[in-house]
Amino acid sequence: MSADKNDTKLDLSEKGRKTDGTVISLDKRLFMQFMAFGDCWNTEELKKELENAGMDLVLYADMNDPYGIGLLAFSEDPDFFVNELREFLNDSSFMEFTPKAEFSMLGRTYSLGYEPDLEKTLLSGPRAKVLDPEWPWAIWYPLRREKSFEALSEDEQRVVLGEHGKLGFKFGHAGLGRDIRLACHGLDKNDNDFVIGVLGKGLFPLSALIQAMRKTKQTSQYLESLGPFFVGKVLWQSKI
Repeated sequence: MSADKNDTKLDLSEKGRKTDGTVISLDKRLFMQFMAFGDCWNTEELKKELENAGMDLVLYADMNDPYGIGLLAFSEDPDFFVNELREFLNDSSFMEFTPKAEFSMLGRTYSLGYEPDLEKTLLSGPRAKVLDPEWPWAIWYPLRREKSFEALSEDEQRVVLGEHGKLGFKFGHAGLGRDIRLACHGLDKNDNDFVIGVLGKGLFPLSALIQAMRKTKQTSQYLESLGPFFVGKVLWQSKI
């Protein structure tokens, strides 16, 4: 007897949970791509080009390179990156810059299963964070977990991740830092698992947050690699 097609259909939607315990789902997510370039001598002209592009973009000054920049682009549609964005990069000042491949990162927003507002968690929330003019400082980096983490039970994983999450909440509640969490499984050439962006009004709290996270069980025992780290400040960003 052949299996019913409905029996083999996979549900890949992101899951959440209302306050009354009802499970909710949303089959949408935001893809975010970060790229870095060197040899950028004229950022004022570049800002004009970005303004006219009509895309969701953020331009960063690279703190570790006086001629370096970072570009963050995001869209719900993956085709955007190989069509509109690609065409823009090939028909603008970006053609004159030197790509820094080591900083290229691509990831997607995801839910943890308990969020009551998936639209905010997956789409509007991350967008508002990176486009907030009051939070111009950013550190972007990839990370790869030790494969042994996947062998832990769900309860053990929840404890490890909870410690990390409480620390992030503490800094966020104090107005010192916000985070962007992106999954990049199969999207990263170096087999990284996640792309992380920490955003803030000042730079020092972001460094302090990453320092504090070094003491968590996830970072000290279950991370294989972190970085490279791009440290930058917003030069231009799309309007919210």
